Amino acid sequence: MAAQIQNLIPLPERMRPRTLAEYVGQEHLVGDGAVIRKMIDSGNISSFILWGPPGVGKTTLARIIAGTLDRPFYTLSAVSSGVKEVREVIDRSKADRDSIFSKGSPILFIDEIHRFNKAQQDALLGAVESGTVTLIGATTENPSFEVISPLLSRCQVYVLKSLEVKDLDALLRRALAEDNYLKTRDIQVKEKEALFRFSGGDARKLLNVLDIVIGSFAEDAAIVIDNDVVTSCLQENMAYYDKNGEQHYDIISAFIKSIRGSDPNGAIYWMARMLAGGEDPLFIARRMLILASEDVGLANPNAALLAQSCFDAVHQIGMPEARIILAETCIYLATSPKSNSAIMAIDSALARVRAEGTPPGVPLHLRNAPTELMKELGYARDYRYAHDFDGNFVDQEFLPEELSGTVFYEPGNNSKENDLRKRLQNLWKKYNY
Repeated sequence: MAAQIQNLIPLPERMRPRTLAEYVGQEHLVGDGAVIRKMIDSGNISSFILWGPPGVGKTTLARIIAGTLDRPFYTLSAVSSGVKEVREVIDRSKADRDSIFSKGSPILFIDEIHRFNKAQQDALLGAVESGTVTLIGATTENPSFEVISPLLSRCQVYVLKSLEVKDLDALLRRALAEDNYLKTRDIQVKEKEALFRFSGGDARKLLNVLDIVIGSFAEDAAIVIDNDVVTSCLQENMAYYDKNGEQHYDIISAFIKSIRGSDPNGAIYWMARMLAGGEDPLFIARRMLILASEDVGLANPNAALLAQSCFDAVHQIGMPEARIILAETCIYLATSPKSNSAIMAIDSALARVRAEGTPPGVPLHLRNAPTELMKELGYARDYRYAHDFDGNFVDQEFLPEELSGTVFYEPGNNSKENDLRKRLQNLWKKYNY
């Protein structure tokens, strides 16, 4: 019977926590005195969005909340549900809420809410605002990019973290001690490092890896798990791309480094690996938009414009046509000259600001003077308007006195910024470009 259970139900589902006592990790949200724990204890749940990497307990937490409060629980997947399904759930929720047996608004859980389009999100607004449903959304993407402002303003956003080693260890020990099938096997764990490394802070991945390793042994064999056994099993059993696992991070890293290294062939190959593995094309487009500023930068300012256009177009048309736009942008970025001068400049300035303690005041001539009193105090008195001078430039101080002459922006060594360097050398003698 235990073997039948093991064959039918994956280990992550068998070990899914049913109560907060079984829930592992996210102490900053569900620990004693934490914000979501307080809501559960009070019975007063407001709508919120859980933002975090895969396998850290977003869906499980929503189910635990509904179960603890004895609320009706509806779930929709943004991948397979449209406006019609959203409205059907809202209609059922109204009936549940108005029932004499109601214990509060039903909970509507939407997985991958970042994939809902504007029309689908608009359909939720009225129900969330009226309290017809309590919305719990789950997303692996930044909600400020993907959730419309009216809906975002009606929800709190809580950030979940990848599980730490102590959390993964607790999950492993619990699975070995409590799972009805694993308890029947003779299992010795000699080394855990590979199990934890391949899980990448993902509870689901950890339990899937454990399932694969145990399944590689004969039904009546003693099982000894060490790093070599885990590595060998995964090389034989794992898919060539897992968008929710360790290879997700390895392949996006290879993709970014190929573009940064100006190799269009490597870049397009790793993009193909991601697309073939089911990666969200918007994730790829967003990473290229970041790279356009971080790694191409001022060596080719048009790169950021093309990357933004790519992101917008992919959002509008979707796959499979989006692959063409993604490929064009990928090749353009890979073949562009590179400069990281912008990120170096802002990080240098931020480091200086953070190290200052009490920051220096804004020089009087740079301050605004909207009132007569401010004018009398000298605000804006010695400011010189650049357009009143030849070449629309006049040498004056734009930094606090304490920072005069400090260079934050150092032009990169490329044709565009070499021209910028010459211009800055002509304009600013004190900066020693």
